[in-house]
Amino acid sequence: MKKAILVFAGIFFLLLSNDANAQAQTGTDYFAGKWNVLTTGLPDGDAKMLVVFERIDGKLTGAMLDEVKKTKNVFTKVEEKEKSVTGYFTAGGYDCFLFLEKKDDNNVTGSLMDMFDSTGVRVVETKTEAK
Repeated sequence: MKKAILVFAGIFFLLLSNDANAQAQTGTDYFAGKWNVLTTGLPDGDAKMLVVFERIDGKLTGAMLDEVKKTKNVFTKVEEKEKSVTGYFTAGGYDCFLFLEKKDDNNVTGSLMDMFDSTGVRVVETKTEAK
């Protein structure tokens, strides 16, 4: 009888710890979404870009959209860490990267090529209700 109780207790704790891991993985995905990013000090002047990150099959992917120049740079590679993300892309024939680090819930700071300061604000989309 004691062995049966131990076996059931072991199974219970195994299921309990498995559920805790599943909940930790389904938490908020901080960088996924749209970000208004301003990069200052560029040779052509400051640049405002819309940076979009999305998670596809567990991997973070994304692109930078310049609405003034009507260009789109798809990230060729995205490196994700706990509090930062780096997107690699090609622009003007050069390999470039954008580094963004979490500042608070809706703001990021970072740099373009470790030379030009970048700040970003999450785009919060309001949901309209159908009447």
